[in-house]
Amino acid sequence: MNLDTERIDDAVLALLLLGLHDGQRAWKSFDWDAMGRLHEKGLISDPVGKAKSVAFTDEGLQRAEALLQSLFGKAG
Repeated sequence: MNLDTERIDDAVLALLLLGLHDGQRAWKSFDWDAMGRLHEKGLISDPVGKAKSVAFTDEGLQRAEALLQSLFGKAG
């Protein structure tokens, strides 16, 4: 199956926001390839390591908030 990884990355970034804790940290429970791409784009900290969470960059947090609303928000 040919998948649009840009759209997958947008959805993962938005859903990471649901696990937000301790300021800008989020639980890293998503596909490793997508997490790696988000790190390469400068939206999250490096997901490789012992920590069970990643940190959003300022840009990543703003983009995640916008994507969560646009992808999953209800009107009204």
